[in-house]
Amino acid sequence: MHHSKISGIAILGAGIFVGEAYLPALATLGHTSPPLKAVYSRSEKSSTETAQNATRILGLPSSPDVYFDGDHPNNLDALLGRSDIAAVIIALPITLQPDIVLKCLSAGKHVLSEKPVAPDVARGLRLLRDAEPICQRHGLVWHVAENYETEPVYRAAGEVIKSGKIGNIIFFKVAVVNYIDKTSKWYKTPWRTVPDYQGGFLLDGGVHTIAALRTMLPQTFTHLSGFASLNKEYLPPHDTIHCVVQAGSHYHGIVEMTFASPTKSVPAAENIVITGSKGWLACNATSEGFKMVIRIAEQKDSEATEEKEEIMNFPRKGVETELEAFFDDIVKQQAGEHTSSIGDPKAALEDVAFIQAALTSKGNLMPLPSSFKLLPK
Repeated sequence: MHHSKISGIAILGAGIFVGEAYLPALATLGHTSPPLKAVYSRSEKSSTETAQNATRILGLPSSPDVYFDGDHPNNLDALLGRSDIAAVIIALPITLQPDIVLKCLSAGKHVLSEKPVAPDVARGLRLLRDAEPICQRHGLVWHVAENYETEPVYRAAGEVIKSGKIGNIIFFKVAVVNYIDKTSKWYKTPWRTVPDYQGGFLLDGGVHTIAALRTMLPQTFTHLSGFASLNKEYLPPHDTIHCVVQAGSHYHGIVEMTFASPTKSVPAAENIVITGSKGWLACNATSEGFKMVIRIAEQKDSEATEEKEEIMNFPRKGVETELEAFFDDIVKQQAGEHTSSIGDPKAALEDVAFIQAALTSKGNLMPLPSSFKLLPK
């Protein structure tokens, strides 16, 4: 879909992910992307650097306008007052985002805000309740940018499972093992070094995996029991969770997540394995993107079964795909058409609820919300 009907966009944030993911993704979309007209960051220096990067990466004829905090004509209010900017991409620290999301929506801008949707469930619920009437009143699109939800590998895995190819799901297993030390570029981000939100990297990175699971699995999670711990003192408040999870009355699974591996080389394990009554499906990251393996047991005769294996490789293009979905939905909204289910803030809040339950369970059985759609006001 061509997005020329969207007058222009702005990026709010000047962190690593903007430079390494958003700008290259916009460059890949090329002329189908709306023009980047402005960037904002809390400091003039970081905003200027991002504008220069954008000019180079996107091959722009002139640099996007620079906005930053302070009592001057080029602050965020001035950016949001521009009629030629229809949509904003927000990639700011986790605890700042909810207020900025509301500020942008109230200014009549479509919003794509980075995950997690909020630092905790309570703040997320307030944000959803405040945002919903604004979106309805102004006909706005608000997506939460969850690139794992849009990665082709997980969407394809969801289709395979839905088709019944591996039979009825009977259990699943997730192992996320990461090594983070003090030299990591992600650790060096000041707001991550001393996080003012639960879970640290487990919240920031963990919601990705839960989003991948909800993209693949047909039933939502109903309960979990887990434990959380801190194993590297510089990754507070927690860096590891282990939990057992129930999905409806249908099946259960195990989720292991740590950012505290003692070594850069981590033990060999499948990242995500979903097992059905006929076989299993595994998804893993590769140097090029992602690989999906499907192995099915087929009855050859009364005494023997034969196993068939399929291997498929997928590119890593979640950020590009989520941007495309966001722009598509703005055009559809303007045309009065149905928008997609991608980037649903309610689903993103379910991901936060999962991590929060795992962090606070201490072995107790924690109920998980299957949907935030019918919450009381």
